This record gives sequence, structure tokens and C-alpha cells, in this order.
Amino acid sequence: MQHNSQHYAFWIRLATTAAVVAAVSMILVKAVAWYMSESASMLASMTDSIFDVAASVFNLFVVRYALMPADREHRFGHGKAESLAGLAQAAFIMGSALLLIFHSVDRIKNPSPILHSHVAFYATLFSIVVTLALVTFQKVVVSKTGSVAIKADSMHYKSDLLMNLAVLVALWLTALGYVAVDGWFAIGIALYLMWGAKEIALESAHTLMDREVDDSIRQQIITIIKQQTGVLGVHDVRTRLSGPTMFVQMHLELADALPLVEAHSISDRVEQAIIQSFSNAEVLIHQDPVSVVSVKKAD
Repeated sequence: MQHNSQHYAFWIRLATTAAVVAAVSMILVKAVAWYMSESASMLASMTDSIFDVAASVFNLFVVRYALMPADREHRFGHGKAESLAGLAQAAFIMGSALLLIFHSVDRIKNPSPILHSHVAFYATLFSIVVTLALVTFQKVVVSKTGSVAIKADSMHYKSDLLMNLAVLVALWLTALGYVAVDGWFAIGIALYLMWGAKEIALESAHTLMDREVDDSIRQQIITIIKQQTGVLGVHDVRTRLSGPTMFVQMHLELADALPLVEAHSISDRVEQAIIQSFSNAEVLIHQDPVSVVSVKKAD
């Protein structure tokens, strides 16, 4: 979670571009494989990749908007656009899953053998390699930026890995004569995608609802505050995330007779100490005389 804006923007743009390139390459390969094999599982995989491109292109533009600096209309920046991208991805995934179920039910009612199954097999292997490389890269980007949008994208592509493995099993069983299995596997893939969509939607909603950061990070912030000379205590510590920015608010407890200039100096030290550990933080401090805090606590 420690990053500056230029570092954040570089990795986010690189990750979103990589996702679009990977998804387009997989669509082309899977389209040929589905046309030659007529496999429901391959159609399921291709449909998911088409929605991947739609989601990734949407992600590309939304994330670029989220990286824009604060302006007169958006004083806290545009970071929450990332969470909107996450919700849009969840909607894309749900839509693709429903389409797969409709097609798969028809496939189960009217089973037919898979043609040129070896083409579908190699196309799926290609997708597994590309997806694995992309997920590995996205993991690096998330560790460097903590981006909600990239985390949602990565979660989707992780489900793609399992989906492609399921397609391989379906192709193998169909080749053994279990023709209806192809449709059942496609339905299983669709249900798995729906579960992943729910997780993405929940995480995006948490950010939009200004949920607190992880307890470990919150405790780290409180420890940093209390370590500063002149700080007698702290209360009402509040945190939230908006894209790359972590907002931290607090009430700082200081000595009653402290001159304003010294109180200001202590607050500056607290702010700088937090920013040293979390370069993406914006800190807002309210100064309280410690005696007033004691009275409040007594009441």
C-alpha cells in the first residue's frame, strides 16, 4: 500500500493494458477452436473471454479516470471510480454466466459429439498459459499498488484458470463418450463465475461505503501516532480508501497549556510520520486538550 501517484499510475496502466491484450488473444484462439469443435465448454470459455475484454476495456478507461488528480468538483479525487469498475466487472460476469447456463441447458437436451477435439484442447492449453502469466503479473501489481480494480480483475482471471482446467476435463470425458458432460461442465463453470462475481461486488461495495482499512493497518497507524513526542493520546481514528489514497482522520490529545504553535508542530510530526509509512495517505487532525477528553470520557 506504500506508493506515490506516478508509481501507482505506471503499474495500473500497464496491468490494464496487459489484461486487454491477453483477453483479445484468447478470444481469437478460442473462437477458432469453438467454430471447429462446436463444444459448449469451449463456447463457455470464449464467452467469458469476450466479457473479459469488455470488462478490461471498461477497466482501462475507468482506472485512467480514477488516476486524475482532485479538481474543483471532486475535492477528494476520483479514486472511487475504481470500485465502480469492480461493480461493472461483477455485472459483466453475471451476464456471461446466465448466457452460458441458457446455452448449456440446450446442449444437455440435444447432446452431440465434439468435432476436432484436439484443436479445442490446444486452445485451452494456450489460454491456461496466457492466463497464468497475466495473473502472476497482476499479483505483482496489486502488491505494489493495492488497487481494487486490478484485484477484482485478477480474481476474475483466477477463476478463468479453474474454468480452463474444467474445460480440459470436459473435453477428455466427451472424447470417452460422455457427450452430455460438456453441457454440465459449462453450467458448473457458470455457477463458479457467479460466485466470483459476488466476491468482486462485495469488495467494491465495501470501498464505496467507506469501510475501514484492515485492522492491522489501523493499529499500525495508532502505534505511529502514540510514538510521537508530545502526544498524550488519540481517539476517533477513522480511515477509508478511495482508489490509491488512504484518508486518515483523528482527534489528537495534547497538553492543555500547550501554545498553538507547538500543537501545530506536533500535529505536523504526526502527519509526516504516517506519510513516511503510508505515502498514499492524506491525514486530517483535530487537536483536543487532554482535560476536555477526560471530561468526555467521564460523561
